[in-house]
Amino acid sequence: MKRKTITHAARLLCVLALAMTMTTAAFAADPPEPAQPSPCYPTAVTRSEDGGEIRKMYDLGPEDDPAGIPRSDFEQEGYHYTLTDLLKQELPANESRQHTETVSVPSQSKDMGAVLALLPQTKEFITEDGLSGVLTLKLDTVNVEVAGYGSSTKTLTASRTYPGLADQDTQYIPKSITDNGHSLTLQTVNWQTEGDGHFTAVASYSGSATSSYVKGYTVTADYAGTVSRINLNKIRYVAIFEGTALEPVAPEEPGNTPDPGLTDPADPTAPVDPADPTGQDAPTGEKNSVLPVVAVVVVVLLGGGVFYFIKRRR
Repeated sequence: MKRKTITHAARLLCVLALAMTMTTAAFAADPPEPAQPSPCYPTAVTRSEDGGEIRKMYDLGPEDDPAGIPRSDFEQEGYHYTLTDLLKQELPANESRQHTETVSVPSQSKDMGAVLALLPQTKEFITEDGLSGVLTLKLDTVNVEVAGYGSSTKTLTASRTYPGLADQDTQYIPKSITDNGHSLTLQTVNWQTEGDGHFTAVASYSGSATSSYVKGYTVTADYAGTVSRINLNKIRYVAIFEGTALEPVAPEEPGNTPDPGLTDPADPTAPVDPADPTGQDAPTGEKNSVLPVVAVVVVVLLGGGVFYFIKRRR
């Protein structure tokens, strides 16, 4: 009878140990994280003039996963953008179209010979959506405009001689004169004595003249031609984001700033537990590491109880 009791107790201990081991292993194992798709990057981005819409084009191959196209909201230049539509477009194997590109170059002269020297007859262009081609200058679109005006000031001087004066008195000398359309003001007078006792005055006058000049010119011209590209099994996805203007942030009034020590960073309105100043739960890894220890303690206690029971029966 005693031997049967010992056998049953040993079996019970083995079953308990095996059950606790499987339980702790099940709790300790973390579920595998799902694989994240590789991020996709746009080949072209366009924005409406009023800022209300942004379109991002993604040309993906067979090996690319469209799940990697970003769909999250974002803020840019005073607008908050939200994804409203994701379009899928099959691209033709060979895509081409007519395209006109306007160029602008500075010039120091408005002479047409000097202007044309700045504009090559052909020029290679790549459009925003990735098409490329060699475009030709359209001579009838060449336009030259003044880029701006400047001004310069120069000093003017002149002298006048006044002979036969009875006295060296400046009242006989004009205080201003007009020279070549410019008004000049008296600056100095030099006196010379004549043989008959009279005096000759030599007066110096000065003034300024301002003139304007052209700083430079701006030359604009159009280039036109065919742009194309070859699409190797590409599929285009167009992510359309609608934007709303952000409201200006009002400055906070004094006295309303919350105490950072009394609030939870994750929830500014919730007080922080003094026992846990971080306001965060213990990581899952720490919880899982405690479970095996608890299981071992339980097994030891159960084993001790069974051992004590066996000794009592003996």
